[in-house]
Amino acid sequence: MIAHKKEFFGGSAMMVAFIVVMVIIFLPVFNGQNGLQYMDDLYNSISKGSAYTIPQLKEKANKFTGNTVNATLAMKDNGQAEKTAILLKKAGASVAISGSELKVTGDFGKILTLCLNDADLMYYNKGRDLVSKYSYNEREVMYNWWMALKAMDKDLKKQKKFEESKTIGEMSKKGVEFSYNYYKVEPQKVSDRLGIISFSLIFYVAYTLWYGFAIMFMFEGWGMKLDH
Repeated sequence: MIAHKKEFFGGSAMMVAFIVVMVIIFLPVFNGQNGLQYMDDLYNSISKGSAYTIPQLKEKANKFTGNTVNATLAMKDNGQAEKTAILLKKAGASVAISGSELKVTGDFGKILTLCLNDADLMYYNKGRDLVSKYSYNEREVMYNWWMALKAMDKDLKKQKKFEESKTIGEMSKKGVEFSYNYYKVEPQKVSDRLGIISFSLIFYVAYTLWYGFAIMFMFEGWGMKLDH
């Protein structure tokens, strides 16, 4: 039995409108995407644009130019060792391959700088340039850089070269991983999309309240009340 028809039907109308909007959100009407996909891509794009620190990392890498590093890198298998050696040799390092192990001697700063240059190409979605440069898949190139830095970090810690180890960790996380994870996402600045961002945040709050009030009015219409 409906106790208060005005509240009940008002809440019901709000719920119907809420559901209609939800259906629209899940339809591919936003440049061929549904609303969730569109907003996910937007925020990924903004996140990529706002977290770009490769130029600062290059400045840190330059400080190690002229510092020779000697490290033994344990790679996953022989194939990865051979492909990783190509990267390191491109940085002017001397590399001896023994199965899945690499013995590397080279300029620490130049190795890091080349790695960051490749991360920069990946950041700007220039994967073809990496393929042209190394003659194999761009994602594999960056993965091998990540593995090489990880192995070098481990060996440098054994040598108690903690400053170099710390630097490698930063280059790996903020340079290689960052570029790899955001590959093919177009970077955008918050200032360029301030309108849609503001609208999405306001809409999220309003849409949540909309649902809450619809439920509340419907229950009040049935005669149910929450006592304190």
